Amino acid sequence: MPEWVLVILHTLVAIVVLFVMTKLLGKRQVSQLSLFEYITGITIGSLAAYIPLESRETWYLGVISLVVWSLVSLVIEYVQIKSKKFRDTVDGTGTVLIKDGKVLEDHLRKERVTMDELMSQLRRKGAFKVADVEFAVMENSGEINILLTKENQPLTPKMIGLALPPEKEPQSIVVDGEIQERELSEASKDKKWLQSELGKRGVELSDVFLAQVESNGRLHLDLYDDKLQSGQPAQSNSLLDALESCQEEYKKLAANAEDQHGKQIYEEGYAQMTRLIKETRNKLNTKS
Repeated sequence: MPEWVLVILHTLVAIVVLFVMTKLLGKRQVSQLSLFEYITGITIGSLAAYIPLESRETWYLGVISLVVWSLVSLVIEYVQIKSKKFRDTVDGTGTVLIKDGKVLEDHLRKERVTMDELMSQLRRKGAFKVADVEFAVMENSGEINILLTKENQPLTPKMIGLALPPEKEPQSIVVDGEIQERELSEASKDKKWLQSELGKRGVELSDVFLAQVESNGRLHLDLYDDKLQSGQPAQSNSLLDALESCQEEYKKLAANAEDQHGKQIYEEGYAQMTRLIKETRNKLNTKS
């Protein structure tokens, strides 16, 4: 059999074996790999590259080695799941680099991290001053995660005692100009509603590259020719959009209020938003 035919056959075998082993080992981002997983990835890649170029009768030994490496990795991953002590031995543990706002120089030297590298990692997390960092730890993947001091943490609804309803996943009901039946159903919408919304905006289904139903029930369009920016109606107004969003939030808050007093406040806010929206629309129609 010609050499080039053997190379093709061996390459196909290597691709199939590598694909199967990769599926078995699972998937992670490169930044999430532990040291052992990183070494395993390099070794398996090297073995897969060796197989197609080995034309001797012993080429299958590379396949055996590839399978053994993968099976050993699977066993180690299984034991890691069962034993924290073994997991810490193989993957290592996180190293605290900043504690209570103080840089731990000994830990920096232990991990061979310079102050410049530390500052670079902090800036990637949005912290430009060490004084803004309460706690920083280097994970076993090499990534540095930080906890900002309380005064530098972003304000959240929970901090001010505001209970918000859960956010729903946006549903992509049109992709590449084709209606996605399952997503349309999950969004509690139908084709009639979609056609009505498209008609209001003066576009055809064939013009739509992507259409998403957001958590508040509004439709976002991305067109092939970008005739409408951000998929908004031609007569859209940023103030009107903001008012409608506030109206929807008041409606959700009223429905999830835990006491009658809170429900009444939210219902009053919803009524005010409704009046403002009506007045705004009337003014827009008058101008047009």
